[in-house]
Amino acid sequence: MSSFINKIVDLEENEVQEILEEKLQKNEDPLKIMDEVKEAMKLIGDRYQNKEYFLPDLIMSGEILRDVFEKLAPLLKDKQKEEIKKGKVLLGTVKGDIHDIGKDVVKFMLDANGFDVLDLGVDVAADTFIENLKEFQPQVLALSGFLTLAFDSMKEIIAKLEDQGLRDSVKIMIGGGTIDESIVQYVKADAYGESAVDAVNLAKKWVEA
Repeated sequence: MSSFINKIVDLEENEVQEILEEKLQKNEDPLKIMDEVKEAMKLIGDRYQNKEYFLPDLIMSGEILRDVFEKLAPLLKDKQKEEIKKGKVLLGTVKGDIHDIGKDVVKFMLDANGFDVLDLGVDVAADTFIENLKEFQPQVLALSGFLTLAFDSMKEIIAKLEDQGLRDSVKIMIGGGTIDESIVQYVKADAYGESAVDAVNLAKKWVEA
């Protein structure tokens, strides 16, 4: 395992930035760097599942990864101009919640894995999701929410999709620090992801199906 992966997993922010700068100065392939980031994210997710890491660690990892993504994003976009997109994902943090770190990490991971992602931002109303779903026509709708009050916003969005006959046109994943299978049932989503890696795997499975 590379020292870059180790430093990300150990949440050593300054060292991560130093190694990244070295890699960029050497003109390393951004897709290869992204592969290392993905591996690190999987390991961070494993530590969280094993209760070695907790919510503050996830938030810290999100900050580190956001810095990495900001530097890699322009290079990745250049690389992906010729790629055929795997599918479309509509993404946003639901009304009443302004947390964006988890959402941003999911967006970058989906981008890096070849998805066309429309990010609506934070505190997004149900009607805004539905309008954009009609226009963008994604295969996957990804709803993010960290606060418990976000659950009712998610439930409202999905209920409105049912009312308008749109529910069966899209697979819905939800995510956030406090979400589990009981919340999936409550809001009537299809699945939830504990990490950005889960989000990518779900999107791939649904689009390929």
